[in-house]
Amino acid sequence: MNPEERRIAPGWLLDELANAGRENLDSAHVERYDRKMDARATEEVEMLRSWGLDASSVVVELGCGTGQFACTAANLCRRVVAVDVSPVMRARLQSKIDEGAIGNLEISAAGFLTYDHRGDLADIVYSRYALHHLPDFWKVMALRRVRAFLRPGGVFRLWDVVYGFNAAEADERIEAWCAPFGEKVEGDWARWEMEEHVRDEHSTFTWLLEAMFERTGFSIEDVDYSDEGFDARYVLRSKAP
Repeated sequence: MNPEERRIAPGWLLDELANAGRENLDSAHVERYDRKMDARATEEVEMLRSWGLDASSVVVELGCGTGQFACTAANLCRRVVAVDVSPVMRARLQSKIDEGAIGNLEISAAGFLTYDHRGDLADIVYSRYALHHLPDFWKVMALRRVRAFLRPGGVFRLWDVVYGFNAAEADERIEAWCAPFGEKVEGDWARWEMEEHVRDEHSTFTWLLEAMFERTGFSIEDVDYSDEGFDARYVLRSKAP
């Protein structure tokens, strides 16, 4: 958020930078981010081609991180806007843009609640492992804003940590999710990082999130739930007003 946006933002607006998650503001984490967080960008772009993504498309990625998806999508699309609140993530993405001379990819220093879309409405909005940083009230506000800059009939691809089990199972399921990891970062994750996600971030239940989609003007066109119950990949479509 730039200084001008800070001056005009209401005092009750959530500070997304403060809620971005410790790791996304940590330079050491960002250094290993591309190795640790394979976004399967090529697969995702190919999948979205079946939903209308092509050379004429305008794409907005919210919570772009180091831009794995955004850089891949830019090879095909007319315009890609990569949005992230983390200056460390944006700096890494800018270096990729400079190195690759990617002329149709622009970076926006903003978040779900502050991104100000300009130009043609987006045909595709993409977000992976970012919406869970917002509490549920703010998820609804974010979804409303996405729908406002996504053209009617446009597609929102949302991939996130979502709890696909009953509340009564939560203690057992979350402990089982954390249990395989040690106390030190060995490989991808440490146990304390998994615990930090559950404790400090805002992943929610599928039945809550999916009600939010309906209330904010989206239909679920396709969804893939992980067998473990901690991951969901949605293809949402913006309903006509």
